[in-house]
Amino acid sequence: MLYLTPSWTHPSIRFILQRKRVPIRGLDHILSTHAVIVIADDHPLVRDALRQTIAQDLADAVFHEAGSLATAETKIRELDAPDLVLLDLHMPGMRGFTGLAYLRSQFPETPVAMISATTDPRIMRQAMDYGASGFIPKSASTDEIRAAVREILAGNSWIPGGMDDIPDTTAEDALLAGRLATLTPQQLRVLGMLSDGKLNKQIAYDLDISEATVKSHVSAILQKLDVNSRTQAVILAGRLNVEDPARGMPGD
Repeated sequence: MLYLTPSWTHPSIRFILQRKRVPIRGLDHILSTHAVIVIADDHPLVRDALRQTIAQDLADAVFHEAGSLATAETKIRELDAPDLVLLDLHMPGMRGFTGLAYLRSQFPETPVAMISATTDPRIMRQAMDYGASGFIPKSASTDEIRAAVREILAGNSWIPGGMDDIPDTTAEDALLAGRLATLTPQQLRVLGMLSDGKLNKQIAYDLDISEATVKSHVSAILQKLDVNSRTQAVILAGRLNVEDPARGMPGD
């Protein structure tokens, strides 16, 4: 066993981002060439273990690594639609599922599988609702990890035990997922910065845009999330945070 320490059911929330996803090329095609896989985790030992495990099954796979959400975004953009991204739920910049939602919105043609120390079925369900193609626990066996990667490369979804073993989406999660799906990538970035407590001036500087543009984004975010204030938007976004079982606190 590789142990690394520390089908969606609701049609309205198959995270609208998926409407832009192009058809997967197919497992035979990918395996006959060189599958391009990005492993995004802030622990080098975890990245190395995953790379070695997958390489034993996909000898011709080409791996790229990232230690933060920002680096992962850069890698994906440089690679122009890699075949798979393995994304740590708790690495820097993720802000829980906000990071997943952002990548799926920014790169809808690229399948993303979450990797995490958690085995909570509800967290797995939320990951799928917010656009993940799979959820791989870090406690999964080497055979399970290889099977998961193959399934996702083939255009299928994968979680331990199958979709029947996780709970149905709650009405609350469905509503939030549907609203988040209407946000643009830039609006998701602004929402994350609001959650960090940044002012419009700071957001404008970080994103290299005008304060007027930031205000426009904030107004659109409030309207799309159906809230009346920045505080309410931040509280709503806080529901995307996930406690890191390896650290005992919400992910950054």
